[in-house]
Order: sequence, then C-alpha cells, then structure tokens
Amino acid sequence: MRRALAGLTTRGRSFVAAGATAIVCAFVLGERDLLRAGVLVLALPLLCTLAVSRTRYRLACARRLDPGRLPVGREARVDLRLENVSRLPSGLLMVEDRVPYALGGRARFVLDRIESHGKRQLGYRIRSDVRGRFRVGPLTVRLADPFGMVELVRSFSLSDTLTVTPTIVPLPPGRVSGAWAGGGDSVARAVSAAGEDDVTPREYRHGDDLRRVHWRSTARHGELMVRREEQHLQSSGTLFLDTRRSAHWGDGPGGTFEHAVSAAASIGVHLARTGMNLRYVTDAGETVPPVSVDGAFEGALLDALAVARVSTARSLSTGLSALRGGMGTAREGDGLVVAVLGALSADEARSLAAVRRGTGTRVAVLVVGGGAVEPAVAPLRAGGWRVVTVRSAAELPAAWTRAGQSGDDLVRDGS
Repeated sequence: MRRALAGLTTRGRSFVAAGATAIVCAFVLGERDLLRAGVLVLALPLLCTLAVSRTRYRLACARRLDPGRLPVGREARVDLRLENVSRLPSGLLMVEDRVPYALGGRARFVLDRIESHGKRQLGYRIRSDVRGRFRVGPLTVRLADPFGMVELVRSFSLSDTLTVTPTIVPLPPGRVSGAWAGGGDSVARAVSAAGEDDVTPREYRHGDDLRRVHWRSTARHGELMVRREEQHLQSSGTLFLDTRRSAHWGDGPGGTFEHAVSAAASIGVHLARTGMNLRYVTDAGETVPPVSVDGAFEGALLDALAVARVSTARSLSTGLSALRGGMGTAREGDGLVVAVLGALSADEARSLAAVRRGTGTRVAVLVVGGGAVEPAVAPLRAGGWRVVTVRSAAELPAAWTRAGQSGDDLVRDGS
C-alpha cells in the first residue's frame, strides 16, 4: 500500500489535496455538504490506490533482436512478446523498453487490456551511427487505474546486448600475392592418393563453381556439396591495428581512427572469409587469437573492433612484442601481416619494418590525416613492406587492389 501511495500521479495527488482541504473547510465552516464532497474526492484516489496495490497480474516477457550484431548505420528490429499468465485480465498497461539514447531513445506502448493467458506482440526499430555495445532493456510495465490516479511500476530483469560494428567495405576478390605460405599438401594430391570418395566436401556457398559439385556427397547429405578449393599451402596471417591517440587526427566519424577501425574490420573479414588462419593484434598488446570454427574469428574480431578505443600509449613497443610473440619460428612467421596504421615517425617505421621475418608478405595501410606520410614510407619499403595510403575507408578497395600487386609503385598519396 505504501508503494502504491508513492505511485500517485499528479492527478491523484491533486485529488488528495483537494479532498483534505474540503474536509478541513467543512469542519471550519460547519458545512455538511462540503464534508461529503471532500470525503468523496479524497476517497477516490485512495480506492484506486487500494485496487492497484492488490492487483496480482503475472506477466511474462520475451525479447528478440534481429540481428544482434550489425554495422554502423544499419537498423535492427526488436520484437517483444508480453503474456498475461494470470487468471485475471489486466487493466491499462503502459509499456516502456529502455533503449540507450544512441539507439534512438525510449520505446513506449500503451496496451488497453490483456485477457487471461493472452499475448501481445510489440515491435520497434533501432539504429546507431556510432560503434559500441549497447544494452537494450529491461522492459518496464506501468499499471494504471482507469481514472489515472495511480501508476505502479514493475520491471523485468531481462535485457539483451546489441553490438554495433564498424562499417565494412567490400574488398575485391582475390588474394594478395605471396600471402599464402607455410606447410600443407595439395588437395589434388590427396585425391590422387586416396581416391575421390575420400575427399572431404563442404556445403555449397553462393558463387561456388557448379563444376566442383561432389554428386555422391550431395546425394548422401540431401543438399549441394562441393569439393574444397585446392590449397597447396596452409594460410596464416596477422592483422595489426595502431590505436594510439597520437597517431590519429580528428575525432568522431570523420577522424582517421574511425577510418582505421573500419579498414581493419574490412580487411579482417575479407581475409577470414578466404579461409586464412588469422589473428588480431593492437599496439596495446590486445589480441584475438585465430579460431578454427567457421565464422567464429570474424565475430570475435568485429566484437573487439566494436568497442575499440584510442589508447594512451606513446610507442609501438608493446604491440610489436605481441606481434613477434605470436610469430614463433621463421617458418611459422612466413604468413601475411597487414598493419593498419596512423601517422608514423621514421624511427617507428624502422621498428615496424624490423618485424619482417622470412618470405611472408607485409602490407602497411597508412590512414592519412593532416600529417605527412613520407618519413614512414622509405623505412617500410626498405624493410620489404608494401605500402598503400588512404584518406578514408571508402578508398580501401582500390588500395587493396594495389597492395595485391607485387611492385614498387604502391604508394599513391590520396588515391
């Protein structure tokens, strides 16, 4: 009852004040009619409070986010299902799902009545123009009387998380020349040795050549199966991101850091989908290890980049140590290394160039802002790195095509 009294609305408090005032004035003036009117006005909100406090509605709530992970600027749909699991029909319900301001603010609904064991489906859309991980929920239900005198708030504990990832720019198909290195045997060789029936097929994916359909496996599984692509060499690689605040220009979506994060996400997703055994490293030493399950690394990388923030580090030493630490022997370090960088000094470029080991391909993507990139270019190229520059993530596809070439004309400022 005390909780319900605390839930009196402005109208309910006004009725209580008016009723009490009328009763006092009736005693002072000796007016019985005024006393009756005052008791009636005072009793109405109290009776509503009693009725609302004794409600025993049992409500169940379920929420579904579709999708739970999406790029910046895309919309997700939130579907709510509210069920009255009690034997009594509900009264007027005001439903509010708590949504962060970055996703568009609160989502409010008014439900006139839910019958016993009845269900109501609610839905709304959310979107964000900034990266991050956002909590959606919990759902709050306000029980109100028909006269609007009392509101009783009840909240569910269920909430969900929406992950907003960086913008992913599609990159042209193909592989960076020299990027596939290591050990391993050809699938074609295995076929000749063990017979075609022993080849391990996989599910058909959009864009696969129909000439690679494995008909016996298709008949066995009841869906199209194709022979795995011939891989003469085992693929491995490392994606390095420079997150130092001192290396980037500008703030917000137009700053070089946001473009660098988007470039790292685009490259990482592109390489992971080609089957490369990839890991992710930052200048602060944060790492995402390679994952053998299809799609698992891509999701882990996007989750990490969704919450990536600039670091206060002044040097690359910690990140370079983590980069070297995961390379192991020279044989294991022969894979691809792609570094997405901001502004580098000549000394920092020489330190990064010294990481090169073996014959593996090294690609440096410099996200340029207001500083000059020439001091970093010469040391990197001297260390065997392929260097391309971009001003924004939108320029990455053309730069990636140049990085896939083997030559010395890969640096084109502003192109």
